[in-house]
Amino acid sequence: MLIPRLSPYAFRLGPIGVHWYGVFMVIAILGGSWYLVERGRELGFDTDRLADVTFWTVVAGVVGARLVFVLANDPAWIWTDPVQTLKIWDGGLAYDGAVGGGILALWYQLRKSPLMFNHLVDWMVPGIGLGIFMVRIGNIFNHEVLGRMTELGFGRWPEQLWGSAIGVILIVRYVWIERYRTPPPGYQFWSAMFYYALLRGVIGETTRDNPLYLVHYINPYWGIGLLTLMQIFTPPILIFTGWMMRRTWRRSAVSGLAADTPGVEAPSCPGWSPQS
Repeated sequence: MLIPRLSPYAFRLGPIGVHWYGVFMVIAILGGSWYLVERGRELGFDTDRLADVTFWTVVAGVVGARLVFVLANDPAWIWTDPVQTLKIWDGGLAYDGAVGGGILALWYQLRKSPLMFNHLVDWMVPGIGLGIFMVRIGNIFNHEVLGRMTELGFGRWPEQLWGSAIGVILIVRYVWIERYRTPPPGYQFWSAMFYYALLRGVIGETTRDNPLYLVHYINPYWGIGLLTLMQIFTPPILIFTGWMMRRTWRRSAVSGLAADTPGVEAPSCPGWSPQS
């Protein structure tokens, strides 16, 4: 969707222009962080520790988002113009890098508490869905992430709306599973990443106006193309996240058997004892 009259700036503070993209991203970060900490509080976990872990997870997410953007668009900046790699206020963040960087930071902080890690990554799903939804709306204001032109009478595919719809689907699916199912810790996250990769690779990237690699197929009438870089990586991502989904269920079954067996202790989370 391309609406030229939209300004990318929400407001200005003197010479500094604040982008709608940044405003939407901050809203998503705050909303996702609030939900994660609130869920932990409801289960009696130390909210101060949760807040610290969330903060460093967000920082790592921003670093990962910028790093992946630079590597995917202009890696030469790293040695020719290092300062440019830090200018996130000029735009240029990759959401996949944000999720990857955040998850690595979360894992590092909770590497001695795997059960709590699984709980927290599950509680990150609504924030991830909200981030996908909000960031794609920000892309409309930035006049970026455009769909391919078609001959169907409406111009370009509304690529940003496809992305926003995927974010909504992830949130609705998460809420439905929380209400009507009892998934093992970790399943919500890995299954959300599986369906995100599937929907983006099959629908979003097919109509997105991105460079093509390996297979260069374009249908100008329907406005579809194969294969984008994301589509090339989609199969291994699906294999990995699908394997993690299965592993989560199997580990949960083993833990359940251990918990029901006399003399066998259930897994614990060091440092995450409920508040008294």
